[in-house]
Amino acid sequence: MMENNVKPANGKLGILIPGLGAVATTLIAGVEAVNKGLSQPIGALTQMGNIRLGKRTENRYPKIKDFVPLAQLNDIVFGGWDVYSDNVYEAAMTAKVLEPGLLNSVKAELEGIVPMKAAFDKDYAKNLDGTHVKAGTRLEMANELMEDIKNFQEANGLDRVVVLWCGSTEVYFEESDIHQTLAAFEAALEADDKRIAPSMLYAYAALKLGVPFVNGAPNLTVDIPAMVELSKLTETPIAGKDFKTGQTLMKTIVAPGLAARALGVKGWFSTNILGNRDGYVLDDPDNFKTKEVSKLSVLEEIFQPEISPELYGELYHKVRINYYPPHGDNKESWDNIDIFGWLGYPMQIKINFLCRDSILAAPVALDLALFSDLAKRAGMSGIQEWLSFYLKSPQTAQGLRPEHDIFKQLMKLQNTLRHMMGEDLITHLGLDYYQDLVDVL
Repeated sequence: MMENNVKPANGKLGILIPGLGAVATTLIAGVEAVNKGLSQPIGALTQMGNIRLGKRTENRYPKIKDFVPLAQLNDIVFGGWDVYSDNVYEAAMTAKVLEPGLLNSVKAELEGIVPMKAAFDKDYAKNLDGTHVKAGTRLEMANELMEDIKNFQEANGLDRVVVLWCGSTEVYFEESDIHQTLAAFEAALEADDKRIAPSMLYAYAALKLGVPFVNGAPNLTVDIPAMVELSKLTETPIAGKDFKTGQTLMKTIVAPGLAARALGVKGWFSTNILGNRDGYVLDDPDNFKTKEVSKLSVLEEIFQPEISPELYGELYHKVRINYYPPHGDNKESWDNIDIFGWLGYPMQIKINFLCRDSILAAPVALDLALFSDLAKRAGMSGIQEWLSFYLKSPQTAQGLRPEHDIFKQLMKLQNTLRHMMGEDLITHLGLDYYQDLVDVL
């Protein structure tokens, strides 16, 4: 076993959230409700999950939170920024994800969280009209965000901070010359270059201060060379992008099973209806394009048609998201999957998932924040690929394919925790139970 050098989670952890909408308010209200003993943190591996250590015969299955030194939920202090001035209680009531009764039970705690003015550019979220926003150049906004983080940390007596993007999906655009190096990016900041998206300002401000940054939307935010360079320079973890919640969660569960059994897939049609703020933003084609690219890549990476063209070479994959206000945060997704088996005989799978987007996203956001803080204390910097488990479009080192198979992602996450704590990694080989293995020198 290796010796672990993870610093303890002493003191308080601040979780600062750009975008105090449905996901963020559901997360915050949920943590406050759990702290009061009113509910359980279902869906959060950091709270409910177990991890196997050693051989199966040892029967060691501790809770993850008892195995690695995570921040306690009652040591978390929430804050954030938003384009609207509503406090978290008002924003949660507007989002209509959680029942008023539950929200009223933590009303005082939620009312005390008032958003700071957001860095905002309407060109990146055309369907939003921000009224609670910062003025000034890109550089001035980035500097203001750094002051916000430092002031929040000081005012709340925090030992550590994590920044967790829960804001809307920005318009689709691709990286350019200003995103290639930190020097080019900082020169573009000085020049007030509009190719720097608002989300990048938050990422830059956090990383400059050595604060971990997680991107919960499909934006081009930290997955550019300049941000990776900055994260390594300040020895800070980054993770992105796009919380893996409803339909894509189903795809990363079902598709690996089909691939594992060498069953062919000819078509996968996916459509969604969603009525919350995220759905409203995605009603704009430029914003939808960003989400579409994130959702489309999943099946291609799992099936790898270039390796198995006879099974997946003709796969037709279509994704639709439709804004439908009556559903609010209750997203409904339909998948039609045309598969074929032995001798090419066709079959179909139909999935109708009536999910609650923010209910699925909140525990994912919590885990990402807590694990990013853990990674910082473990001296891990740059891209945290082991957190791909939670993300639709995982960030990887240049030239590496992302792993989308949720079961392989879980093995990677658990082995990273074992490695961090000096425990043996688990390969699931299991031959030692059935054969006398001899070490060959």
